[in-house]
Amino acid sequence: MQKFDTLEGVAAPLKIINVDTDMIIPKQYLKTIKRTGLGKGLFSEQRYKDDGSENPDFILNKPAYRNAKVLVAGDNFGCGSSREHAPWALLDFGIRCVIAPSFADIFYNNMFKNGMLPVKLSAKRVHELIQFLTELPGAEIAVDLREQTVTGPDGQVDRFEVAAFSRESLLNGYDEIELSLLQKDKIESFEKRKSAERPWL
Repeated sequence: MQKFDTLEGVAAPLKIINVDTDMIIPKQYLKTIKRTGLGKGLFSEQRYKDDGSENPDFILNKPAYRNAKVLVAGDNFGCGSSREHAPWALLDFGIRCVIAPSFADIFYNNMFKNGMLPVKLSAKRVHELIQFLTELPGAEIAVDLREQTVTGPDGQVDRFEVAAFSRESLLNGYDEIELSLLQKDKIESFEKRKSAERPWL
């Protein structure tokens, strides 16, 4: 898993509450188990018209936000079904951090497991950031996981909370398999001991 330490880049404002996983990546894109190629389906029902052409009014289709690395959105981001394709689609598009007042629990945890950082800030601050990003297309936000801070386009620095385990996993680029492999010697020692004690198993 790719390490996450600091991130600085264009942030896109998505002034929508209750963005569910079906909006993030509609069901027709769930046939694959590959993590790549899903970026084209991200928010597809909002990004594309019925004839397949781009909807110029959708935020990620606007020139200033096409290369966004950060998404700033409303309350309860990632609600709905627990499809892991949702963070995969965001990541494949290029977004590694989502800032919102709150997240659905499963989506929140899935982001960490895929090398992405969900950041919870107050509703007031998120509203301010959305206003800044809307008025200043192409403005950037800096996120520092080690210091647990977000620096907005106005220069204000906000601190966010993150569980120590999730923070260390992201900083080191450890997914669940890699975390298990860190204990490889202990696991092998345990298996040898148990095999000697209970050879019939």
